Amino acid sequence: MESELLTFKEKNPQLEVVTELIRGQHPHLKGFYKNKNERVVCVKNMTPEDILLYATRLRNALGRKVVKLKTRHVTKHPSVQGTWTTDVKF
Repeated sequence: MESELLTFKEKNPQLEVVTELIRGQHPHLKGFYKNKNERVVCVKNMTPEDILLYATRLRNALGRKVVKLKTRHVTKHPSVQGTWTTDVKF
């Protein structure tokens, strides 16, 4: 895993990659973003390829919190008459 982590660090010079050994805890990846958010991913019992996949996902993420949408239809100007559905009767 250390060799793959070094190649990941060389391919992404904009990232700061730090490894540390903490006894008594499961291995995990932490992503710190500029907007002061943090994401943690547990990588216990994962292959090095899966760990590299999660590291690239943390790199590509924006760092925003996940917001659940209230409806499937999101618009700035909602319809006054209501949203269209398939069971509208004329």
